[in-house]
Amino acid sequence: MSVTLQLQQLDVPPGQRLLIRNLNWQKFEHILEELGDHRSSRIAYSHGTLEIRMPTPEHEVDKELIGDMVKILLDELEIDCECFGSTTFKQKNMDSGIEPDQCFYIQNHARMRGKRRVDLSVDPPPDLAIEVDVTSKTQLDAYATLGVLELWRYEKNKLNIYTLQEDSYQPVAISPTFGSLPILDFVAEVLEQSIAIGRSPALRAFRQKIRNLKSKIPHGNQQPRTSR
Repeated sequence: MSVTLQLQQLDVPPGQRLLIRNLNWQKFEHILEELGDHRSSRIAYSHGTLEIRMPTPEHEVDKELIGDMVKILLDELEIDCECFGSTTFKQKNMDSGIEPDQCFYIQNHARMRGKRRVDLSVDPPPDLAIEVDVTSKTQLDAYATLGVLELWRYEKNKLNIYTLQEDSYQPVAISPTFGSLPILDFVAEVLEQSIAIGRSPALRAFRQKIRNLKSKIPHGNQQPRTSR
């Protein structure tokens, strides 16, 4: 049975994921082509294992809200960035691929300015990626192999921040991108407010909070961290 026929038979319910093992790079590329660019599913591929997951509506709401918070922070603190959303990042030589829920080039924004395609053989990986609800071993392995330095994971109504240290992700209390700002508290507060008063008022209140704090926060572009 061909890969194309198998894909036509796939039905991944929202909130679930499908694992395909012992899949070589050529077949992974074929599956990506068959899935196409206009789809709601997300993929992660690491050393022969492909994960296809279907987000829930709640997942999409949360990832958009957290992504909007990052954009507000970057904008109000005058930190330049390039946002690449759920772009497919893959590198054959590393046998890995990933589609973040959201991702940003911050330290490396200048290198990605004006680009609409990413080639990890010459381009850096994103500086910051966001994942909501499910972060599996396949996803973490792919992120680590590709060298994404900062990963935000929102699970069970709580944000955790991780940084890549010696090829594995370690939890940290503060975001290297945003220094001393209490990002964990900010996210918890805004998501709670979005349920109580709605998304737009919650984000407007957050923007005003950051403006009020600006006089106490060093702003401008951060010093680049070492990229792989």
